[in-house]
Amino acid sequence: MVQTITQPETISIELPNSLALLVSSEQFEALALANPDLRLERTAQGELIVNPPTGGESGQRNLSISGQLDRWCETHEDLGEGFDSSTGFILPNGARLSPDASWVSRTRWEALTPKQRKGFVPLCPDFVVELRSASDSLSTLQTKMREYIDNGARLGWLIDPQNPQVEIYRQQAEVEILINPAELSGEDVLPGFVLNLRRVWR
Repeated sequence: MVQTITQPETISIELPNSLALLVSSEQFEALALANPDLRLERTAQGELIVNPPTGGESGQRNLSISGQLDRWCETHEDLGEGFDSSTGFILPNGARLSPDASWVSRTRWEALTPKQRKGFVPLCPDFVVELRSASDSLSTLQTKMREYIDNGARLGWLIDPQNPQVEIYRQQAEVEILINPAELSGEDVLPGFVLNLRRVWR
């Protein structure tokens, strides 16, 4: 008996320009645990966001920002804890976001249980930094910054090397835009911290 092998039928489908994949909090936790090398985020509406790995230039810039923040944290341990881009936070509105750099005051950090400190941190940081890469939409990052402020962040920097400029977000204040600043002050949130932007703009 001769078997005839038939070729599978090929069909073409058109996909929309953007797809929203909605996941529950439990599904997100499972995805994040199963994919520790991915930077996953979840909006307050439940949309899954997969952030691709950064390129070389963004990686260099982020290292400079995180490194400077870490050195300040080392000499101001009593004030709070700093975090890198791999740390996820659960905001009061339910969003699960990972800023490029962040800081939480000592009082708020100490109020968490040991279990809460191990997983996604159930609070919004006091201070956040978002560094725009070439693939990032500026409007998406601006929305994210407003979300941090609406959920309790006291100070936020959106650093945009493409322009180059920095948008400064504060509680109950208009966004301040600085064009090509040489440095940024941590103000009264991170007293004495000054971020040198030389390596970010180059």
